[in-house]
Amino acid sequence: MLPARRFLPSLSLLAAFETAARTNSITAAARELDLTQSAVSRQIKALEAQLGIELFVRERQTIRLTAAGETYSREIREALRRISTASLSLRANPRGGTLNLAILPTFGTRWLAPRLGQFLSEHPGITINLVTRLRPFDFRLETMDAAIHFGQPTWPGGELTFLMKETTLPACSPAFKAANTLNEPADILNVPLLHLMTRPDAWEHWLTHCGVTYDSVNGMLFDQFATAAQAAMAGIGVALLPVFLIQDELSRGDLVPAIDREIESTSCYYLAYPKERADYPPLAAFQAWLVREIAKTKAGRPDLAGKMPAMRA
Repeated sequence: MLPARRFLPSLSLLAAFETAARTNSITAAARELDLTQSAVSRQIKALEAQLGIELFVRERQTIRLTAAGETYSREIREALRRISTASLSLRANPRGGTLNLAILPTFGTRWLAPRLGQFLSEHPGITINLVTRLRPFDFRLETMDAAIHFGQPTWPGGELTFLMKETTLPACSPAFKAANTLNEPADILNVPLLHLMTRPDAWEHWLTHCGVTYDSVNGMLFDQFATAAQAAMAGIGVALLPVFLIQDELSRGDLVPAIDREIESTSCYYLAYPKERADYPPLAAFQAWLVREIAKTKAGRPDLAGKMPAMRA
């Protein structure tokens, strides 16, 4: 149910307010909106009267937002942006639908992007917009329909569909391995290690799994797998990388196992989406396609297999 009409001001009133708030000037707002100054002033006063709240402090020829106006302007700016985005998406694809998908950078570029053409050819009416997000976010505050999530099966207010498990491998350049003694898992402690910020305990987990005792594990930090992999290929150190994302580098010999010991990650990949969007046709089509593609990956890599049902978080 929509709120009472008094809490749904017209777009013209909101546009006048947002523009004046952003520019801090009635004159600038009038120029941007192609209106007269008096028209903009009347619209802002009408909005204040409708809400029963003073949004601006007027001082001679200048204006400044009140505390309430400052808060309201941020909310209205985001609301107008979302309306604009929705209208643009509808205009670009009036007969289909648009799926706004948040992706993890390396998963998106290495695994998803090369396969998206197949999905789009199977669903010509659907447009997919990709945005990078490294961590979970509130779907209520973002214009995202879904997200690729790696971690524990938790996403506040979201639905999660299990995609696959993951194995990681210590990898380095052939020259780096030749220059260092790397025969046993404990030898890893004698070389520079490359860490991923989003997986701060990954090396500790690998060492513990291999039965290696350690005091501390230090090294360079990277915010993305792609840069960590490039650093490893450049001979800077050893990176703990997902095997399915570095198949090309391993096949070409750009990367080699520093220690040939793969282990399963403590986290998994999921498709996350808001509960109310579960039946949105573009999302349902993408989810079904993604699960099929993941099944092909599992068939090629048995270590990635794992059956878990869709779950609520």
